[in-house]
Amino acid sequence: MTALLEVEKIETAYGASQVLFGIDFSIEKGEMATLLGRNGMGKTTTVRSILGLTPASRGTVRFMGNTVNAWSADRIARLGIAVVPEGRQIFPNLSVRENLVAFASNRSSSSAPWTLERVYHLFPRLQERSRNMGNQLSGGEQQMLAIGRALMTNPHLLILDEATEGLAPLIREEIWTCLSQLRSLGQTTLVIDKYVQRLIELADRHTIIERGQVVWSGRSEALRQSPEIWQRYVGVS
Repeated sequence: MTALLEVEKIETAYGASQVLFGIDFSIEKGEMATLLGRNGMGKTTTVRSILGLTPASRGTVRFMGNTVNAWSADRIARLGIAVVPEGRQIFPNLSVRENLVAFASNRSSSSAPWTLERVYHLFPRLQERSRNMGNQLSGGEQQMLAIGRALMTNPHLLILDEATEGLAPLIREEIWTCLSQLRSLGQTTLVIDKYVQRLIELADRHTIIERGQVVWSGRSEALRQSPEIWQRYVGVS
């Protein structure tokens, strides 16, 4: 099976400061994959390189068979990648409904696309707050909105950067439930988070990054059987 996303030996720098040193991983269609590692190890830079926001200076990023290294970020996004960024970045002066419909499209040509009604069914709280402005929402509600907004583009690949960072435990559980539902629907997803034990339950495969290099990769069962690996490189269960 051809991978939906292939990242091959990418190197990325900010000016003279190199951050990534030959990152390699791939994601098959329908998989849920993770990028793991402590803060500052290169996870977000890897995502930025995939999205064309901080292009790799070496190596290759392929998406749906296209080599996208030299593509602009908006062209890559239109091909069908949606990101839920760290910090959420919702529009504070738009209502919940307006945030959701602002970039609605069917980039994956799905026969059963995500609609406003489907997002409200996934996150009933958003329907309750549909007329509230983005800056009137709690952190958890903003995260739900950011996920819903990304789904409204009907992406081939959904990326969640720090999916549950800073959320209360009950809201975090809602996000895990959402991710489980997306997995059951076959939504290809890349998740960055620190709760390894929960991700082992949800995801198919994992890539651990340390100082801009891949130090371990494999499937959930292998990671479950090697707790010393994720305790060493992630340090949070």
